[in-house]
Amino acid sequence: MSKGGRSDGTGPVPTDGLPRARPAEVGIDARLLESFLDAMAADGIDLHSLVLHRKGHVAAEMYWWPYGPQRPRVMHSVAKSFTACAIGMALEENRFALSDKVVGFFPEYAPANPGESLAAMTVEDLLTMRTGHAEETSGSRWRGLRSSWIAEFFKIPVVHRPGTVYKYTSAASYMLSAILTRTSGEKLHDYLRPRLFEPLGISGETWDMGPDGINPGGNGLTCRTVDMLKLGILHAQKGVWQGKRLLSEHWIDTATRAHTKEGYGYHWMSGPRRTFCAMGVFGQLLVVFPDHEAALALTGAVNGINACTGTLLPRVHRHFPAIFTGHVSDQRAAEEHLEARARGVAASAPVTASAAARDGRRGLLEYRMEPNPLGVSALRLDLTADTCTLRMDAGEDEQIIVMGLGRWLEGEASVPAPELHHGYEMRRARVVASARWTGSDTLEMTWIFVESAFRDTVICRFEGERIRYSRSVNVNSGALSQPVMVGHLTRS
Repeated sequence: MSKGGRSDGTGPVPTDGLPRARPAEVGIDARLLESFLDAMAADGIDLHSLVLHRKGHVAAEMYWWPYGPQRPRVMHSVAKSFTACAIGMALEENRFALSDKVVGFFPEYAPANPGESLAAMTVEDLLTMRTGHAEETSGSRWRGLRSSWIAEFFKIPVVHRPGTVYKYTSAASYMLSAILTRTSGEKLHDYLRPRLFEPLGISGETWDMGPDGINPGGNGLTCRTVDMLKLGILHAQKGVWQGKRLLSEHWIDTATRAHTKEGYGYHWMSGPRRTFCAMGVFGQLLVVFPDHEAALALTGAVNGINACTGTLLPRVHRHFPAIFTGHVSDQRAAEEHLEARARGVAASAPVTASAAARDGRRGLLEYRMEPNPLGVSALRLDLTADTCTLRMDAGEDEQIIVMGLGRWLEGEASVPAPELHHGYEMRRARVVASARWTGSDTLEMTWIFVESAFRDTVICRFEGERIRYSRSVNVNSGALSQPVMVGHLTRS
């Protein structure tokens, strides 16, 4: 079931540097793994990728269309566990200590009279999310700010004594990144590249930049599913990669055990039976099973801030680690069935129209839009025999996407809607897009942002010389739809 191919010469050579094996060869029960996949499908879980590694080998992998092994992915808060690695390395290099006070690193931003609680906040308090804040600061809240995020951090009220109350917040992760940059002179991404990414064979990854010239430590990392998996493998192997130690075993043991009653460690979440995980909103999940020398990486699209803890993790723990039976035989038929399943989910989905367009719905259609909160003044549709091009004017911003009509078309689009996409602009984003007629006066568009969990649906309803335009999304931390826009035909 390996899209990357087997290392035994029976398929394309994998490009990620990880050897492959059949499930039975590393003690994985293919039948139980298929039961897990059946249960996820029955519960309507929209999976995009799954890669399972055990005892030095990738033994199972699936990529649902249009997500493939080479697709990068916005990992959201999985970035936090990469940031934890940088902090562990910096501590080993004696760049700072866990007990160092946060205000001491940024005297130019800290208040002149910080108060007893803020003054007491330490690096370790940031790592364990016990900053004393009463509210979470999501990455989506800060992403649109152009002011200093360090300055914004010091404005957040510290209502509890630091080190006493857990409150998950990406603001803490940002400050860890800022401290690393202040003490090392390197951005977090640049610091990790030779120390972690290059040794693990991770390439092509990107990391967003905040207004301070600092990588957000809590989010903004884009990499492949297998790159996330490699982080888990490294931790399952106690910090050793191909015979070279990258992280100290003491750091891994400390970082991945619970430091709060909620089970949070140093930017890792501990779980039952000595497992621990990294999680990203909407369904980016890495689970490490150290007692079984295994790691599981998943991506998907599950709505809700607690998609991982409330939806995915309970289902994973229901089936794992029972899958690692260690005593499997005569399961070749089950393995072949998994391989067929992997080929099936990787196949392109058809685009079928359920109606034909009314006469005149071809060529260039231009509409003047009524005043709307999205600031769109004009909308243009260019319909050919097999393509649909949408352009919208919003001030100086022209938004454009080209779709296949009755087929899928991949390209680069700029149709920003940060309010639908957890604060991300999604400009110049890779999109697999189609349009189809679902009624003689109804055109449905599907935009799959293939480097993320987001999938938008746009409905254009033609009412004489008027058009009603609505846009919704599958997952989000806020609203799932935009206000409906109405336009009036000016050219056809």
